Amino acid sequence: MESELKIVVIGGGTGLSILLKGLKTRYSNITAIVTVADDGGGSGVLREDLGMLPPGDIRSCILALANTEPVMEKLLKYRFEEGRLKGQSFGNLFIAAMNGISQNFEYAIEKISDILAVTGKVLPVSNEDVNLVAYLENGSIINGESNIPSQVIKENSKIKRIEYNKKNVRSVQAVPKAIMEADIILVGPGSLYTSIMPCLIIEDVKNALLKTESKIVYVTNLMTQHGETDDYNIKDHVEASIKHIGENIYDYVVVNSGEINDNDRKRYHKENSEFLIVTDEDREYFNENNIEIIEDNLLEVVKGYVRHDSVKVANMINSLIEIKIYDK
Repeated sequence: MESELKIVVIGGGTGLSILLKGLKTRYSNITAIVTVADDGGGSGVLREDLGMLPPGDIRSCILALANTEPVMEKLLKYRFEEGRLKGQSFGNLFIAAMNGISQNFEYAIEKISDILAVTGKVLPVSNEDVNLVAYLENGSIINGESNIPSQVIKENSKIKRIEYNKKNVRSVQAVPKAIMEADIILVGPGSLYTSIMPCLIIEDVKNALLKTESKIVYVTNLMTQHGETDDYNIKDHVEASIKHIGENIYDYVVVNSGEINDNDRKRYHKENSEFLIVTDEDREYFNENNIEIIEDNLLEVVKGYVRHDSVKVANMINSLIEIKIYDK
């Protein structure tokens, strides 16, 4: 039963790859729809030099779903430590080479997924070369994904909306099809404005999410992100999606109920990042918008760093499917 369910996960970044690792232990029909808005780091270099889409988030998702030898996984994660390739990962170069011999980026990812025996599919949300543009509440405009957090901090103004630098951006054809055929759709976790929103604002994706009869679950972040979601509560994260899409798409919101110790909390506070917990304001908002809150201890702390526990999240999602969604 579990392996037959069609699971779609939307977003990007480390949070998405952790979620995929856990889901892979229970499900085989997984489709990851991943942002292609990154323009910084090693991905940004390859994007500028080769005119290709950024491979970083895609690489992380492929590795999360891959069934390959440990040495191959280690190889793909390897980052060069010196020379002109310093900081670049071999996995990014592998994707770049496959892209060079393929008809498009989507096809390159498909072939790499075959080579690495990926469980399910990894889809770039679009094949178009696009950049993010952030409009701030103070009227300022920021161009480029990698510039957004630092400029938001400098301007000391919140993000009002995110758009692309060109109109009518299209998703790859398989994306809306996967959304419409899904049994359950998971959005997040990940950077709200630079990983999740770049997927949701594409018209094909937005329309499919509004039309689908599948249950849509928002998996919230554990912490606020300096330069993107300063002073946000959980309601604010969800409301940002509604403002961009035009209406509510979520049936459930998954939040962490686990706690971190005071030392870790203080350390994150010094870095302008706050631990997210459900507030009375959140509960009232979700009740008014017919969104059900699912609370569970979903975190692990490794060497002082807070992140989602992939197994706990997978178990929670499975319980949600069995008890809340497909028990009728």
